[in-house]
Amino acid sequence: MEAKTILLVEDNPNDEELTLRALRKHDLAHRVVVARDGVEALDHLFGRGAQAGQALVPELVLLDLKLPKIDGLSVLAQTRANPATRLVPIVVLTSSVEDRDRLAAYDRGANSYVRKPIDFVEFAEVVKQLGRYWLALNQPPPRAGRSLPPRD
Repeated sequence: MEAKTILLVEDNPNDEELTLRALRKHDLAHRVVVARDGVEALDHLFGRGAQAGQALVPELVLLDLKLPKIDGLSVLAQTRANPATRLVPIVVLTSSVEDRDRLAAYDRGANSYVRKPIDFVEFAEVVKQLGRYWLALNQPPPRAGRSLPPRD
């Protein structure tokens, strides 16, 4: 499998570690970049702040909703509003079971909404399945993360 990059946006150290472990165990990502709040996530995606000039267009974003500084829904909306990142697959991976959060995530352009299981084994299985689908099975748009030129 070619090298793939995942942007993991997660402020909970335990969930971060479980996610990283599951991805590595199943060789699903050669590079995982971790952002621990919404500002850091946007800095990575748009190449600003500490990441100035180094914009990241990952193959997949795993996005928590409950984040410090800027929440996940705002990260999602800003990512979709930018032509350079609007096509990047974004999976909301959250503990929220609220219908309003799910609706808001899809309304802002989430590709998928997955609730984090509490059980460690189930959590690892969910991450494995997400990684396999989005990184191995899914066919991203050509030149993922960029707008295509107009058709002649």
